[in-house]
Amino acid sequence: QLKVIAIDEQLRVIYEDNIQFDKDLPEFKTQGGAYVHSDRLTVTSPVLMWVKALDMILEKMKSSGFNFSQVRALSGAGQQHGSVYWKKGSAEVLKNASCELPLHHTLKDCFSISNSPIWMDSSTASQCSSLEKAVGGAQHLANITGSRAYERFTGNQIAKIYSQNPEVYMQTERISLVSSFAASLFLGAYAAIDYSDGSGMNLLKICEKEWSKSCLDACAPGLAERLGCPVPSHSVLVCSCPEELLLACHWKKLSYVLKVQLMALSWRTFLSSLAGMRLEEGDIAISLGTSDTLFLWIQEPTPALEGHILCNPVDSQAYMALLCFKNGSLMRERIRDDCAAGSWDEFSKALTSTVAGNNGNLGFYFDVMEITPEAVGIHRFNRDNQKVVSDFPKEVEIRALIEGQFMAKRIHAEKLGYKVSKCDGKAAKLL
Repeated sequence: QLKVIAIDEQLRVIYEDNIQFDKDLPEFKTQGGAYVHSDRLTVTSPVLMWVKALDMILEKMKSSGFNFSQVRALSGAGQQHGSVYWKKGSAEVLKNASCELPLHHTLKDCFSISNSPIWMDSSTASQCSSLEKAVGGAQHLANITGSRAYERFTGNQIAKIYSQNPEVYMQTERISLVSSFAASLFLGAYAAIDYSDGSGMNLLKICEKEWSKSCLDACAPGLAERLGCPVPSHSVLVCSCPEELLLACHWKKLSYVLKVQLMALSWRTFLSSLAGMRLEEGDIAISLGTSDTLFLWIQEPTPALEGHILCNPVDSQAYMALLCFKNGSLMRERIRDDCAAGSWDEFSKALTSTVAGNNGNLGFYFDVMEITPEAVGIHRFNRDNQKVVSDFPKEVEIRALIEGQFMAKRIHAEKLGYKVSKCDGKAAKLL
């Protein structure tokens, strides 16, 4: 979905709304806002769906009487790892977009790839292997970029596009992340990639905050020019007086001249959460989203083969450590639909009807290839550690799912050196 929220100077919410991709844009025929291809590994989203959703939500704001003239700052968050490929000549189209047409009509021919690879994609195993080999191994790549090569990471997605469709790559003048793509639509020009989002690409040197030439060269030629220079996550991309700026064509259409600061639209949800929750060194947060994440603030990065080190979105001299689990809320929703008639109330009743520990019954549930650990499928075990093929009873299935997911988080967090203690005096912050 695409969500908007407006707050006043006292941080009070004065407007919020959303566009549901599947429901509100049925012509794109997505499921969960994405296409899962026949190989079950390739996962993409249509770029124009995102643009049309922005057109729609701005029109909804206008129809509601929202006072755009009072807007003073704009920022946002977009899914990490997803990439958008601007065709040659698109910068001029974006700059000179007509006020008479919706933006999705204006930009309909501006993308060399119409369906963007997104965070759920798992189709770049060979590119990951090549990248690690090119820079001296998985650990060395992690030392440079904060992570070993991951199939969803943007550098490997770019490498796949270049190897399979070199002519398409050569037609591309700029590559945006989803966050910088969204910022570009408001800016009317290509927005820079920020450090935090850029550190999820297997391309950015996390200590020096610049692109790694060895990583770029291993992925595709001329890549630095297509990415532009990265900027701090809290950068102000534009700050204009009213007489100087009409912010992008859809704002022009609304006939408002804004005095705004456009911040770098950056960060996937967990990065925004680190900022919004005011995490400090020593805090641990768990975010239960489409993918589940466990993250914390650190000063001294120690990259490993498991998990990630990312540039801190608040303090450019600090870092955040992260574990990501792809089978998060989508997996819970599937079990809710199968075992609780699609009702979270029934799901909760079933969960509380069973005892902690689930009488030794345990399950690990991966509808799609998991990140940590690399596994797929449903794996059930009884109290005697025997693998059970058939389904558990519904209430046992629900508890097995929840306990299995949280057990995995703790196990893999402790492997990274996290200390989980009942008596450490600090409570985990849970979204």
